[in-house]
Amino acid sequence: MLCLLGDILSKAVTVYTIILFVYAIVSWIPDLRGAWVRYLGMLIEPVLMPIRRVIPPLGGLDVAFLVLLLVLQLVVRPMIYTFMLHACAPAF
Repeated sequence: MLCLLGDILSKAVTVYTIILFVYAIVSWIPDLRGAWVRYLGMLIEPVLMPIRRVIPPLGGLDVAFLVLLLVLQLVVRPMIYTFMLHACAPAF
């Protein structure tokens, strides 16, 4: 059961990372914007706003995106894999 939870969390981080990249690309190309971008914003902006309060954009570059991406890949993902290692390892 815990192994399944770890797998779901891992997939959720992967999907969120993809959504984060799509949101970034859409912000660079205004022609791609549509009503669907609001839904992406509802998923991404609540997480980016606290980061932006601590680290404001630098010269037009939104560092919050990079910080969130690094946290997901260098902190959250290894924590999930460590959890899965212990949860999914066969008991001897």
